[in-house]
Amino acid sequence: MTLKSKKGWKSVVPLRLKTKSSANFCLLPRVKSDRFGPGETPVCLNVYDLTPMNNYVYWAGFGIFHSGVEVHGVEYAFGAHDYPTSGVFEVEPRQCPGFKFRKSIFIGTTKLDPPQVREFIEHQAAAYNGDSYHLIVKNCNHFCKDICYKLTGKKIPKWVNRLAKLGSAFNCMLPEALKIAAVEDEPNGPEYVSEKRSHPLKDAYLLGS
Repeated sequence: MTLKSKKGWKSVVPLRLKTKSSANFCLLPRVKSDRFGPGETPVCLNVYDLTPMNNYVYWAGFGIFHSGVEVHGVEYAFGAHDYPTSGVFEVEPRQCPGFKFRKSIFIGTTKLDPPQVREFIEHQAAAYNGDSYHLIVKNCNHFCKDICYKLTGKKIPKWVNRLAKLGSAFNCMLPEALKIAAVEDEPNGPEYVSEKRSHPLKDAYLLGS
C-alpha cells in the first residue's frame, strides 16, 4: 500500500523515548466487556480487502489483505512511500481510506495506557520506514504481526499474510517488479471506505523532523 496525502490518514512520527514505559509491555485490549480485568485494554486486528477477488478465495484461506492494529480507539498501520522516514500511520478504526473493511479480530489485551501505547508505537515506527516496504517480506501485515505479538504475546491469524508467505517461498519465480512493489489503492478505483474524520499527512512525515 503506497501512502499518499489522503483524507483519513495521519502519520506517526517516531520520537525519542523519554521513559522506559514502552519496553515494559507484558503484554497481555476496545471492546467494552466485563471479561477484561482492571487496566486491560483489547487489541484488535482490523482486516481489509485489497481486491474484490477476496470474496471468491477468502473461504479457501487466501486473499490479498491490508491490516491495522486497533488499540485505545486508534488504528495503526504501515504503508509505503519514497522517503527514508517512518511509514507508520494512524486512522480512525475500521475506516482506512481506499480499502473495504472485512472484519475485526480480537487478538488479546495490553495493560499499557494510551500514552504508553503511543510511545511504544512511535518507538516501533522507527523500524518501519516507508521506503523499506516490500510486498513479500515487509508489508502492513508483517507490521501488525510484530505489534500484536509485542502488545499481547499472541500471533495474528496466518491467513492474513499467507500470500506473502507463499510469495517468499517462490520468490525466485516472481517478476522483479512484483518483488519490490507496494500494494497500491487504485486512484480511479472504487473508494470502499466512508470517512468519518480527516487527518491529513503532516509535512514532517515526508520531510522528517
